[in-house]
Amino acid sequence: MRGVFIALEGGDGAGKSTQLRLLREHLERVAPGREVLLTREPGGTPLGVEIRQLLLHGGEVAPRAEALLFAADRAHHVATLVRPALERGAVVLTDRFMDSSIAYQGAGRSLAADEVDRLSRWATEGLLPDLTVLLDLDPALAAGRRGGEADRMESESTVFHTRVREHFLALAAREPERYLVVDAARPAAEIAAEVSRAVDALLAGAVDGVEGSGR
Repeated sequence: MRGVFIALEGGDGAGKSTQLRLLREHLERVAPGREVLLTREPGGTPLGVEIRQLLLHGGEVAPRAEALLFAADRAHHVATLVRPALERGAVVLTDRFMDSSIAYQGAGRSLAADEVDRLSRWATEGLLPDLTVLLDLDPALAAGRRGGEADRMESESTVFHTRVREHFLALAAREPERYLVVDAARPAAEIAAEVSRAVDALLAGAVDGVEGSGR
C-alpha cells in the first residue's frame, strides 16, 4: 500500500488546523489500522520547531533569508519525517507545504515566485502532494477569525495577505487536477464533508493523475 500525501493550504485564519483535525478523525473512522500522520510546516520536527520560532516570533528576517529558512525546514521535514512515513504506507496530512512558500515569499514578499518554487522542489527532491486542499477565504474575514497575539506573518497588511490569496488561487488554476479549492467561509462541517469526499476518492484510487511527482 503506497503512502498518500495531502497538504492543506490557505491564508492565516482559513481554518486549516480545524480541517486537519476533522480529516484525521474521518480517516481514523473509515480506515482503521492505517497510519495517519498529522504534521505542519514549519515545525513538524524538533529542528523545525526552532526554525518556526525564528520565523514567526524571532524579530525581523530579510525576505531571502526567510525563504531559505522555510526551505531548510522543508528539506529536513521531508527527509526525516514525510518520506519515511510515505514509505511505510501512511497517509501524511500537513498543515502547509511548498505552495505556502511560493505564495508568501514569492508573492507576499515580492520575490520571484519561480525561484522560490525551484528552491522548494530542490529542498524536497521533487516531492509534491497527491492532493492539495486550498481553503480560500477573504483576508478581511480571516483576520476576524484569528485569536491571540499575531505572529510576524499574521501581522502583515491586508495588501500582503491579498497578494498571497491571489497567488494561491493562481497556483490552483495552473494545476487543477492536483488541487481542491474550497470556500472556507462556509460552516466547518460542510467543508469537512467536501474534503473527506475528495480524500476518500483519492484513497480508493478514483482520482487520476494526482500521484506526487516525487515518488
